[in-house]
Amino acid sequence: MKTNNGEFIALLLYVDDILLWSSLKQAADDVKLFLSSHFKLKDLGTVKYFLGLEIARSPEVISISQRKYTLDLLEEHGLLSAKPVSTPIDYNKKLVKAQDEEKLINPTDYRQLVGKLLYLTFSRLDITYAV
Repeated sequence: MKTNNGEFIALLLYVDDILLWSSLKQAADDVKLFLSSHFKLKDLGTVKYFLGLEIARSPEVISISQRKYTLDLLEEHGLLSAKPVSTPIDYNKKLVKAQDEEKLINPTDYRQLVGKLLYLTFSRLDITYAV
């Protein structure tokens, strides 16, 4: 990320995916030209999805949503028809240690679900405490 005289440019890189944002089209074009002289690039145009994030842009705002990710997660765990609640967990609830018969059959499934829920908190700060 770089700012210069009020102009902004950011390059986000994840494995082989690059997301480039700039307040000036020419600056973005210069970065793309530089990178394409060193690497094979494929410009996919304006971003709509990046790493499970839905990205919408207007002249004033860039918004991030994980609606599809959330729906896929609910479907994966058979909760697509579950009714929403105002607070995901009672903050006064006392947690107790599980009895042997209540322990998870496959702790890996639980860890994967928690990881997916943590990823969801990037765009849903309201569920952070519950996760």
